[in-house]
Amino acid sequence: MFDLGGLRAAVTAQGPVARVVIAAFAGSSPREVGAAMLVWPTGQSGTIGGGALEFQAAARARAMLAAGTTARLDREPLGPKLGQCCGGTVTVLTEIFDANSLANMEETVFARPVDSPLDRAAMPLAVSRLLAQARGQGRLPQPGLMQGWMVEPIAQPTRHIWIWGAGHVGRAVVAVLAPLPGVALTWVDVHADRFPAAIPDGVTMLPAAEPALLMQHAPQAAEHLILTYSHMLDLALCHAALTHGFRACGLIGSRTKWSRFRKRLAALGHTAPAIARIACPIGDPRLGKHPQAIAIGVATQVLQDQTHASRQEHAV
Repeated sequence: MFDLGGLRAAVTAQGPVARVVIAAFAGSSPREVGAAMLVWPTGQSGTIGGGALEFQAAARARAMLAAGTTARLDREPLGPKLGQCCGGTVTVLTEIFDANSLANMEETVFARPVDSPLDRAAMPLAVSRLLAQARGQGRLPQPGLMQGWMVEPIAQPTRHIWIWGAGHVGRAVVAVLAPLPGVALTWVDVHADRFPAAIPDGVTMLPAAEPALLMQHAPQAAEHLILTYSHMLDLALCHAALTHGFRACGLIGSRTKWSRFRKRLAALGHTAPAIARIACPIGDPRLGKHPQAIAIGVATQVLQDQTHASRQEHAV
């Protein structure tokens, strides 16, 4: 999907930015249609698969930035031209964006002519129908080329994850989860000084003297990771989450800690089935206790836990 928020953040930080996207392919391709990277004179983010294709695309994008070219479409045979053994042909679209071009962009689907520049006013009927379905019915199209037009749905977060605690583990978890598409992160701790100086794009930082009071402002479909420095605060957040409702909730800690928490939460009036909705411990103990190892285990659970999350949505 078209990451409009990420592109706007890059343009704000870097000025004009080239976006390179896989528009189509035949045979083998290092990435899927819609995979994109951003390129500016001194750096880049994202990937279209690495290797010679990406290296050449980045160099071409920087040349376009220097020359003031706005867009171009290139069909790259991976084998003979780039010396790769994939054997496929990849169509790469490179476009330059700045603050003006992003100011009034459609928030649902981005459709534009890329292969027939002399016919910019004539939107194909098939593209018009896709846009109407997206606006009227919420049916987003798949990214790709259609009759000389590139059509891409604008990325919207489908999962809201609240991370409670900005210590070593919280920072590691945020660093792993923040780049994932479709995820919106809200990061909470007791004071702004507990957060790092640089907050990843797409992360909302919320310092609060009493974090548990913020729980009522979280969507009831949110997922929570409770990772604070204080067992007392962890307990208050578990109590607040059970009172408010959630899609999924995980608590860092040992089995001994969780055994004590279950008794205390029961004393606060929560039923055993409700308490069992909180996962503790989180992560994969086999990976060890290093913050990054915990973060990898937690991120794996987040990505694999669709069935568990669905069950929690229907729990009493």
